[in-house]
Amino acid sequence: MQSKAANDRSQVVELVNQEAQGPALILCEHASAAIPDCYADLGLAAEDRYSHAVWDPGARGLAIKLAEALDAPMIASRVSRLVYDCNRPPESAGAISAQSEMIVVPGNANLTPAQREARLEQVYRPFCQAVSQLIAQREQLGLSTALITVHSFTPFYYGQARAVEIGILHDSDSRLADAMLTEAHHLPHRRIERNQPYGPADGVTHSLKIHGIAHGLANVMIEVRNDLITNENQEDTLATELLTLMQPYWRTAAPREARHA
Repeated sequence: MQSKAANDRSQVVELVNQEAQGPALILCEHASAAIPDCYADLGLAAEDRYSHAVWDPGARGLAIKLAEALDAPMIASRVSRLVYDCNRPPESAGAISAQSEMIVVPGNANLTPAQREARLEQVYRPFCQAVSQLIAQREQLGLSTALITVHSFTPFYYGQARAVEIGILHDSDSRLADAMLTEAHHLPHRRIERNQPYGPADGVTHSLKIHGIAHGLANVMIEVRNDLITNENQEDTLATELLTLMQPYWRTAAPREARHA
């Protein structure tokens, strides 16, 4: 029987393919638009309730397809990033944003230290604990692991169109990102760029640092423009294209992992 703590964590953290032994661990920190009732939709305007500020549309579906293809576990947050952004450290102002682009979030304004701490305890720490525990389990089994975080981004930001379609992001460890970018010529119809539309200077590599780099795991953050993953067929297409970029990494740099792919 699961402990009460485990049951509580399952309300805010989703685990898929937990026992899978393939070469990767997939994270999706912004998978959900769910806002617990106690936050009264954070005071968001109705037209903003399911906007890109609340979650990353299409990212969860894409993450699951990658997890299935790679026989990999996937961990996702079940709570909107506006309640707490699991890809931001507690000290970051962006962890609980009072404004996202032009969208105002009244329920995040003027929070007390106790209120911020409550969100850390409810959302961030359970997510991090789930990731840390799964990494530890894989290490005990002798499994090699590459950390892959999956996100989507809006085609227009502050009214400006974004031409990039797939962003391959990294922090100080660029092993997997470099390998993927080397294969970009296989997708000539896609505009693929390094550290776009965000990069380390924007504070978006928190998960890569604490879950990947800190454990010596090759890691990459994938950003896909969300108009390219609006339905399951598009998710299938992008998953196949991303696999085209990443599969050679295991064949050439990590032959042991390739046996699981």
